[in-house]
Amino acid sequence: MCNKFGFNAPLHRLIELFAALDIDFESAGLPNFPDLEEIKPTDLAPVVRREGEERVRLDQMRWGFPPGRPKAGPVINYRSEGRSFTTGRCLVPATHFFEFTGAKYPKTAWRFTPADGDLFAMAGLWRAGDDGQARFTLLTIDAGPDVAPYHDRQIVPLGPAGWKGWLDPTTDGQAFLKPGPEGSLKVAQASKGPPLSAQTGRLF
Repeated sequence: MCNKFGFNAPLHRLIELFAALDIDFESAGLPNFPDLEEIKPTDLAPVVRREGEERVRLDQMRWGFPPGRPKAGPVINYRSEGRSFTTGRCLVPATHFFEFTGAKYPKTAWRFTPADGDLFAMAGLWRAGDDGQARFTLLTIDAGPDVAPYHDRQIVPLGPAGWKGWLDPTTDGQAFLKPGPEGSLKVAQASKGPPLSAQTGRLF
């Protein structure tokens, strides 16, 4: 499961990518975000949701749906299998995400970035909470070839070509919920810890 990601691209780059898709972009008066190297559960993060037919809106939302049972943590990841997602689709812009390996703390952190070096967006869901605070969760799928050595599940990275379709609730959501081909993600060790070849047991 993904419990940390980052977004350190300028806002104008996100606007440019939506403009190239002929999508009107509303930033809700938000200024450029500071570099967000590490976004963790319950943190605020930029989220793009649909507003009308040909318009999207960028808001800040808190990461994690309220827990479904007492004393449970926020729902930060949501399994996508067998669901159609006809409401609440959103995009969570990112430049990188992390996975962790190792049986003991401190675990080894691995930083994943797109091979093309540009930003991407993760497929997610958003909800307006009873307290007026909008929240989001990240959808997960079986790990693809780039992530599988580190974890058996992963987030859904979408390049700009998939953004418009994912935000359209009339499309088949499952068509977008799949990993990229081998080599579409780069990975680098991001914290001290044993290399993957030296670790034993079930990863993460």
